[in-house]
Amino acid sequence: MPRKRPPSSPSSLPPNAPEPPEPTPPEESAPEAPFPVVGIGASAGGLEAFTQLLSHLPADTGMAFVLVQHLDPNQKSLLSEILARTTAMPVQEAQEGMAIAPNQIYVIPPNTLMTLHQGCLHLRPRNAGSRVSRAVDTLLSSLAEDWGNRAIAVILSGGERDGSQGLEAIKAAGGITFAQTADSAQVSSMPNTAIATGQVDFILPPEAIAAELTRISHHPYLATPPGPPEEPGLAPTQEDDFLAILKQLQAAFGVDFRAYKRTTLQRRIQRRMALYHLETLADYRRHLQAQTVEVQALYEEILIHVTEFFRDPEVFTALKREIFPAILRDRPPDLPLRLWVAGCSTGEEAYSMAIVLLEFLAHHPRQPQIQIFATDVSELVIEKARAGIYLPSQVAEVSAERLQRFFVPTEGGYQINKTVRELCIFARQNLASDPPFSRLDLISCRNVLIYFGSALQKKVLPMFHYGLRPSGFLLLGSAETVGEFSSLFHLVNRAHKIYAKQPSPLLIPMDLGGPVSSTEPGGTALAVPNTPVETSLSELVDQVILSRYAPVGVVVNSHLDIVQFRGQTGSYLAPSPGQASLNVLSMVREELRLDLRTLLHQVRQTGQAASKTALALIAGAVRSVQIDAEPLPQPTATDPHLLILFTEMAPPTQPPETTAPAGSPAEARPADTDLQRLEQDLKTTKAYLQSIIEEQELTA
Repeated sequence: MPRKRPPSSPSSLPPNAPEPPEPTPPEESAPEAPFPVVGIGASAGGLEAFTQLLSHLPADTGMAFVLVQHLDPNQKSLLSEILARTTAMPVQEAQEGMAIAPNQIYVIPPNTLMTLHQGCLHLRPRNAGSRVSRAVDTLLSSLAEDWGNRAIAVILSGGERDGSQGLEAIKAAGGITFAQTADSAQVSSMPNTAIATGQVDFILPPEAIAAELTRISHHPYLATPPGPPEEPGLAPTQEDDFLAILKQLQAAFGVDFRAYKRTTLQRRIQRRMALYHLETLADYRRHLQAQTVEVQALYEEILIHVTEFFRDPEVFTALKREIFPAILRDRPPDLPLRLWVAGCSTGEEAYSMAIVLLEFLAHHPRQPQIQIFATDVSELVIEKARAGIYLPSQVAEVSAERLQRFFVPTEGGYQINKTVRELCIFARQNLASDPPFSRLDLISCRNVLIYFGSALQKKVLPMFHYGLRPSGFLLLGSAETVGEFSSLFHLVNRAHKIYAKQPSPLLIPMDLGGPVSSTEPGGTALAVPNTPVETSLSELVDQVILSRYAPVGVVVNSHLDIVQFRGQTGSYLAPSPGQASLNVLSMVREELRLDLRTLLHQVRQTGQAASKTALALIAGAVRSVQIDAEPLPQPTATDPHLLILFTEMAPPTQPPETTAPAGSPAEARPADTDLQRLEQDLKTTKAYLQSIIEEQELTA
């Protein structure tokens, strides 16, 4: 998604280095342009399409039009002169530093790439070594960043696949997008590729595009500049309609958008209103009630699904050079690498992580197991991510070497190869309400937090801290910071927003479920009935995946009575004979009881999380089980709760069985196992007795 890059700065900082103030989402920081700007791209057949479009446009739309066509780099262009004959608007070839104005047309010169910055056009030579032309993408991406919601993209006839990524950027910035119909285009590759992204608002022939541009040119959404980060509250009647729209979204998808930034929500709703020529929230509310398909469209648009492979390549270089070596330093060989890409969209970020990690490990002596969890709140994008199929324009920036090694050509594009796909587990997850993954080495959550309200950010960041190992790292987007949680994370790379987890001496309040109360201006409690939401097959699969890869456990109260079960705990807990009891020490397996008792005593004495490893006979085999116990911060609760997690560790690699003389080490292995268990029991007993002695001394 479009975003402003921070100024360059030293990559490494001390733990307490101050951070810059948190910026607003890109669409909210766009310049206050007095008029909309239309970026129009074409290639083969573009002259005819340009002519048809411009000849049907009036001269007073109040818009500026910037045209990009793939031209012969070695010949002088006559495009400006030809188009000037078809329109009453002035047409001129762009020059470096030229300021744009409304009701004017600007045409790209040959052999150049053109961008827009602060209302002025800038030219640079084309990259002769590029596999595909990206002239249209280049213009539209800069237009999205510079003009925000007042940017408009039009993709016309062309045999290339240029323009689709720039169009997606404009849609993410809140702009409006058009593509020419295939039957009206001389060559349909460019508009068809744009349409395939799912980000095109209008698919029309050129003359109809002109009519629609004329209609929307004076809509309030385009006629007024974006508001400041904190807009004044809506009028009471508008507030009712706004909350009713959010209520309808929550009833349909189970997502409480009150926790998102109101300015972003309002701009997204206003954009949908502009598409249907509706001017009041009441009109749009009625439209939503009548058109259920629009509910899905608004939901997906609020979530802003825009990403790309190896976005910000320098970030991945920093991961290879600094972060991956730190993660693998002094690491047990049987401990899997666990990464979580939160807000993964259509999967490019997760697959990029997998590819870079494979490249790094190819030159590393250790080859640990890799688990990459990738989640998003949208089921539609999760399905696309699982398939791993991408258009040629979506892999245009992937190097030829990576394309050959990690992708497989398929009809109309490329698919991530099986080796990489099997490393990534995609599942639907709502960061606002679903529990996090745990024991993670790296969390990547880029360009997600900027769309969350402050209350939701305060909920998510402690959750990330909880999910990371003590030596774990957090990667944020270039426009994001950890804000007030600098005590939980210290900045290790300012330029790329990489943080390391810090141990916290205090219990951090962490809410693993339930709604988030909005603290944004105008935030109002939203009462939503407990409407049952139909569970799809994909959601059921997600639940199975989450239950398989997340640790199982229980929540206990101060009396150690179980108040909540998490996952299938049958391998570790079972009802004890006699009177029914939910006391965890009564239900836990006998082999684990002493270890658990000692661990719980330690945690209750110190108030800090702790772990122990024990041996248990599970499914007829001796297994190593890690038990984690952690206080659940509940500042207002009088009955403190503990979270207990059980994780079966990977079994040690056994040498192949061989015939050996009596009395040999091979024959003695079962005895060695028994001895190991006895030694573990003795060590645990000593630790427990020592804790009892210490407790008695304190109370003496």
